Amino acid sequence: MDNAVLFFNSFLSYGLLFIISVAVMVIGGFIGVKARKAKDAKAAAQAKETDGTNAGEV
Repeated sequence: MDNAVLFFNSFLSYGLLFIISVAVMVIGGFIGVKARKAKDAKAAAQAKETDGTNAGEV
């Protein structure tokens, strides 16, 4: 009986560690996607601004 309790305690400990690890990965993924979208939007705005000034010079 004592071994079963120790096994269950160990199982829950590793399960909790797994859940925390997955949560950190998901949060990191969302932050990465958000940062990439912001970078792409900034690059598109700069490209649009550059295209607009060059068109007037031609």
